[in-house]
Amino acid sequence: MPTFETLPRFIADLEHLTPAQLQRFRRVVLGSFAPDLRTGLFRPGLRIKGLRIASGVFELSWAQNGRATWQYGQEKTRGTPHIVWRRVGTHVILTGP
Repeated sequence: MPTFETLPRFIADLEHLTPAQLQRFRRVVLGSFAPDLRTGLFRPGLRIKGLRIASGVFELSWAQNGRATWQYGQEKTRGTPHIVWRRVGTHVILTGP
């Protein structure tokens, strides 16, 4: 299982998600994103793509209007990806730094 950490902005964003959005985000991360990290091949439905405005930062689609940004961090366990969650919410999170 990959390891994760969160930036303070991500924690603040989580507080603005509805319970249904939070449940969906968790389901997608644990059921699709984390397993795909192990193989390095992301399923098309996640629409993983790099952000043009920030090198090394990626966007994950977890709902039609649900996005999260993340980047790879330094491994905490050898051979296991470590993810740093940056932002989570709707498309609005992509309009600022």
